[in-house]
Amino acid sequence: MTDARPDFPMQVSVEQAREGLAALLPTPGTETVTLTQSRGRILAADLTARVSHPSATESALDGIAARAADTLGASAAAPVRLRVVGESRAGVPFSGTVGPGECVRIYTGAPLPPGTDAICPVEQLREDSPEQVLLTRPASSGDVRQEGSDFRAGEVVLRAGLLLTPPRVALAAALGHAEIPVRRRLRVALLSTGDEVIEPGQPLRAGQVYDSNRCGLQAMLEECGCEVLSLGHAPDSPERLAQAVEAAGGADLLLTSGGVSMGRYDFMRDLLLERGQVIFWKVRMRPGGPALLGRWQGLPVFGLPGNPVSSLVVFRVIVRPALTGQLEPALRLRAGTPFRGLSDKVAYWRGVLREGQVDAYEKQGSGVLRSLSEANALVVVPEGSDVQVGEEVEVMLL
Repeated sequence: MTDARPDFPMQVSVEQAREGLAALLPTPGTETVTLTQSRGRILAADLTARVSHPSATESALDGIAARAADTLGASAAAPVRLRVVGESRAGVPFSGTVGPGECVRIYTGAPLPPGTDAICPVEQLREDSPEQVLLTRPASSGDVRQEGSDFRAGEVVLRAGLLLTPPRVALAAALGHAEIPVRRRLRVALLSTGDEVIEPGQPLRAGQVYDSNRCGLQAMLEECGCEVLSLGHAPDSPERLAQAVEAAGGADLLLTSGGVSMGRYDFMRDLLLERGQVIFWKVRMRPGGPALLGRWQGLPVFGLPGNPVSSLVVFRVIVRPALTGQLEPALRLRAGTPFRGLSDKVAYWRGVLREGQVDAYEKQGSGVLRSLSEANALVVVPEGSDVQVGEEVEVMLL
């Protein structure tokens, strides 16, 4: 770089970085997929319940269904005797009506028979005969699931924009949907750079590192519902790098790792400065400050730092929300250890959740990749403020 004043912003905020990247991404179209194809996709329209759940008032456990008034005062010392008049199980409900002094054997998920309003669990029953049971505690209405208590037919349950996790796929099935409208997958080309980077499994010489960034970033992109075009690895050569970037044609975004800092061999930065366009360079955050956004022949390019922790944290904080269109909610927890603030950057320190508080992970270096495996949170410390023990702090779950 020359010493001339750049014609693009430097040291942008995290929010500006997110918004800048999101503004360059195309508006995805919509397609319909089956439930089994929907995991990891982004819901394109609200999903309404086609049925109520539960579809009938039912039992939450195995036991007997009875009239609560008939079981008052039941105890191990003074059990209450009821006459068994049938059974109710899922798919085969009891067809009659239960009268005073009667009960029905019932199983989890089975409809509650007419005339009953409470359940006594099997653990609190003693068999007196095939036709009679003794209750050693009163039957409880708390073990009854009311019809529609989970959701009712016509209710909007899943909102557009949600990432379809396995529990949400299961919920969509319970709503009655066999097919789901989802956003078209964004196609992201992924490229790692650096002479020192080699493929995992190859013999490692002094000064070399395995390509952990590309492996981790591909997994994170797939979690975001993206289609990944792997461009492999490019060495520190302007021409080889340009050839690799050319192979990203047709993608919606090129995501790179390495080559965007201040060094002499940071050629990704130089390539965009000299032959492309830089939208911004550097973000006021640590780790991950050297991140860069630009264009190459109209293709949006987001350059991540080469340090493995920096690369993955910037993806989590900036790239993932831009790709999915949503910010995951943060928690407010009590700090169990101090967290240092930085005068001019937001700090994202790795943390460990313990008993309702968050403690600092021991090693915070941007090359300590195992920290992102052993820590389970990022602790967000705003610019210019330290966090003391006992103070509340914002926490992003990993």
